[in-house]
Amino acid sequence: MKKYKIAMIGLGSIGTRHLHNIASVLRERNAEFTIDWIRSDPHKFLDAKTQQLINEVFSYDEVSDDYDVIFIANPTHLHFKTIKKYASKTKHMFIEKPIFDDINAPLDKLALNDDGVYYVACPLRYTGVIQHIKKNLCKERVYSVRVICSSYLPDWRPNVDYRHTYSAHKNQGGGVSIDLIHEWDYLSYLFGYPEEIYNIRGIFSKLEIDSDDLSIYIARYKDKAVEVHLDYFGRKSIREIQLFTKGETIVGDLIKSEIRYLSNNKVIGFKESRNDYQRKEITYFFDILDGKESNYNNILTAVKTLKIAKGGSL
Repeated sequence: MKKYKIAMIGLGSIGTRHLHNIASVLRERNAEFTIDWIRSDPHKFLDAKTQQLINEVFSYDEVSDDYDVIFIANPTHLHFKTIKKYASKTKHMFIEKPIFDDINAPLDKLALNDDGVYYVACPLRYTGVIQHIKKNLCKERVYSVRVICSSYLPDWRPNVDYRHTYSAHKNQGGGVSIDLIHEWDYLSYLFGYPEEIYNIRGIFSKLEIDSDDLSIYIARYKDKAVEVHLDYFGRKSIREIQLFTKGETIVGDLIKSEIRYLSNNKVIGFKESRNDYQRKEITYFFDILDGKESNYNNILTAVKTLKIAKGGSL
């Protein structure tokens, strides 16, 4: 029977979601596990269901045990320091996206395990929409691609003042260019990396933030062009990938979880919730640890995507 000793660093909304999915996936596999919480805030409240999953609680400086896996889900600007501090405490790591906020982070200073798995989150790859495009449309001749992710930052986290979140502050890893790195992640998964990229970003709305609220990219591939629009101020949420081919215009709607073929009036729907694809990612991660799958989004790959998201060349 598999046994896992796990620790969580960061139990905000995404860390808590990972925690429950870890427990669900490992119970389904009949694996034994314990989950510790390494925390910086000694006063953080956990609901009763989450609290039941926690084995031990440690402050950042109390950790002496060796873990099989540490899940890092604290703010982006803390990732490098956290990985460096705990690399010697664990065999493997699951790191929430984006990997860092600095493309020049000195990776040789991390002292990673040669045999360790360092996986960086990329959950939209596991959606029905992106999987359908990957399996059925990437072989078609795609002339151009248009991607948009537009939503209203104050609505992101109910009952939380958006001005006090990391998204609102550049020095905490906020800003649409890297906060919404999902779009460049799945584009690189589908089509690889562009040969050229142009980027306009900045603060264009009246939101009370100091991070970029709009980022627009034009990218050239060998055989196609790609446009990407990311913003924090769209009052009607839109998250789509549009593909223009010889015979069709195809819309992958990540909010409605459907593919629309506009010329043929064909619609393919996927019955899934956000947690469905988040859970698939946790399943995939443990499959990597079990030797059943390959780690296709390691730290080096994630840094490449970060460079693109920041508008630079590889």
